Amino acid sequence: MKALTSILLFILVTSNLASKPLIVAHRGASFDAPENTLPAFELAWKLGADAVEGDFLLTEDGKIVCFHDKNTKRLTGKKLDISKSSFTNLQKLDVGTWKDEKFRGTRMPLVSDVFATLPEGKKIFVEVKCGPEIVEPLINEIEKSGLKDEQVVLICFNQEVIKQFKKARPQHKAYWLCHVRKKKGEWAPSLATILSTLNNCNADGLDSSFDTPEKYTNAIINKGYEWHAWTVNDPKVAKELVDRSISSITTDRPKLIADNL
Repeated sequence: MKALTSILLFILVTSNLASKPLIVAHRGASFDAPENTLPAFELAWKLGADAVEGDFLLTEDGKIVCFHDKNTKRLTGKKLDISKSSFTNLQKLDVGTWKDEKFRGTRMPLVSDVFATLPEGKKIFVEVKCGPEIVEPLINEIEKSGLKDEQVVLICFNQEVIKQFKKARPQHKAYWLCHVRKKKGEWAPSLATILSTLNNCNADGLDSSFDTPEKYTNAIINKGYEWHAWTVNDPKVAKELVDRSISSITTDRPKLIADNL
């Protein structure tokens, strides 16, 4: 009887562990450190995140930098268009002081710099913020990184980026980003449109706003796709998403969310 009880307890514990979603640090641990910087990513690992999410753009000279906006005005006070600027010029900008004086002198990292922070077994969700022109150089950087295929996940709103990436690197997971919202009393895009898009771009799942209707997410999961959501900083909301079989939760506060699941 004691042996049977132990087995049942083991099954219960491992089942609960398996059901927990990945905790993905949004732009790194961006509640406490400047978004999309090495300090933010390194802090995310210290806080126990399962993965980090970062935004990536292609510079004028073909470098892939980690930055969210198309230009640098919001975070640096100086407006440079990423796609029309060299990496050398972008490196002159301070991307940390806006958050806190202690981050003064923080520079915009390359994708290779961010890849180099990944511990064994951890993942990165690479959010592409431009078009298909980034796919080939990104693949080159992935190949040079030495990371395992399962460690690098691509996410993007642009369906063509996902399609081209999956064609070249089918061994990697890729999720279509979509903001599902109510428009004139109806949820949009429609569920049919989402399922069609996932199929057409060969995505492995949907990465959407956390308030996506449950009827949508149930149908998506039942069709064999994964469901991921952003950006969740409320532990109560996170718990509700776990009950809906979510695969990952993206958050600015990875430790807070992980500690409350």
